[in-house]
Amino acid sequence: MYRISELAKAANVSQRTIDYYTTLGLIEPEQRSSSNYRLYSDETLIRLERINQMKQEKYTLEEIKQYLTEWSKVTHEEEVSQRLTALQMHMEQLEREVKELSPVIEQLKPRQAKNLFKNLTPQSAAVIEALLLLLGKNSFM
Repeated sequence: MYRISELAKAANVSQRTIDYYTTLGLIEPEQRSSSNYRLYSDETLIRLERINQMKQEKYTLEEIKQYLTEWSKVTHEEEVSQRLTALQMHMEQLEREVKELSPVIEQLKPRQAKNLFKNLTPQSAAVIEALLLLLGKNSFM
């Protein structure tokens, strides 16, 4: 995290410029320190570098703000997409594991299966139960 003076030096701009960009909504502090200093992230430094590039290319600050708004949306959408893909892969792995365990669980007596599921967290039991239902297996709880 950067204090405003550190950020200004790293981005090769003045503190006044950072204040102005903050007022315009081009950048924003990540948080405040216990001493109430504004703290900025590495992402803010990247944004400042991009702003400087766009200014050199003769974009107006309004055009830069529009660009950064769209850029944030795309970055956020990509992050969500990546997390959903990772979740899907994790669910597929869980499904494979439940398929492997299903024959073993089916051999358990009802009381043994109930005790087994009782030791799981409610969330884990619910996920396993849902996967079993999706696989067309009977409930073990």
